[in-house]
Amino acid sequence: MSDIQRLLAIMARLRDPQDGCPWDVQQDFSSIAPYTIEEAYEVADAIERRDMPELRDELGDLLLQVVFHAQMAQEEGHFAFGDVVGAICDKMIRRHPHVFGPDRGPAESGLRLDDARAQGERWEAIKRAEKGGSAAASALDGIAAGLPEWVRASKLQACAAKVGFDWPSVDPVLDKLHEEIDEVRAELQREPRDAGRLSEEIGDVLFVCVNLARHAGVDYGHALRQANLKFERRFRAMEAMAAADGLRLADLPLAAQDAYWERAKRDEKAASRDAP
Repeated sequence: MSDIQRLLAIMARLRDPQDGCPWDVQQDFSSIAPYTIEEAYEVADAIERRDMPELRDELGDLLLQVVFHAQMAQEEGHFAFGDVVGAICDKMIRRHPHVFGPDRGPAESGLRLDDARAQGERWEAIKRAEKGGSAAASALDGIAAGLPEWVRASKLQACAAKVGFDWPSVDPVLDKLHEEIDEVRAELQREPRDAGRLSEEIGDVLFVCVNLARHAGVDYGHALRQANLKFERRFRAMEAMAAADGLRLADLPLAAQDAYWERAKRDEKAASRDAP
């Protein structure tokens, strides 16, 4: 028995109504979907930390999610795990004619796309053709509504840019960001405050921030993950410093907390300079 067959057998046993695990048996697509998303983020986190043993384990957890969904689909008569594998194999070959050729063998037609951008455009064209797309279809078609909102924002902007609706450079994006921040400031000063309008204006700021990252060639998710890690690292250092002084951070006024924060920043920068 291969490893994948063993995994499929384990999942089938867990879902067995008589002898399986009660928790696994009670699950459905909707209840498992949040775990699938969580596992994908844990894969990304392991990659970010360059932790290869952890990445191996997280990829296994993500694979289990695919097997779990496929098992439930098989039970309902929709498709099985083999159909999932077959479909993605066919799709990869179909969308890479420059690699596999029209006969699904090694490319012999002379079609080569050495430019990654050109290949990306061809990929999107093939996707549209598969979905029955036409020239009248929206440039935004195919962007899943269930994506994390920052990912969806980036995809919406990139698709609009393909038809020319985009800022010419990063400078006007910065100008727009300042404009949106001013509008947030105006809403905050309005009396009585309109929570709906404030939410809308803050959303505009976040949308422009994604646009700024895209124009700067920065991955928004990577940048935010790095900012989160930096904040967590410095905050934990603050807590440790306070504890070393016999104090609880929560008992200190903001000014004292800020002093520890600045200390944590200085120590971190000094350690970075001293690193080999």
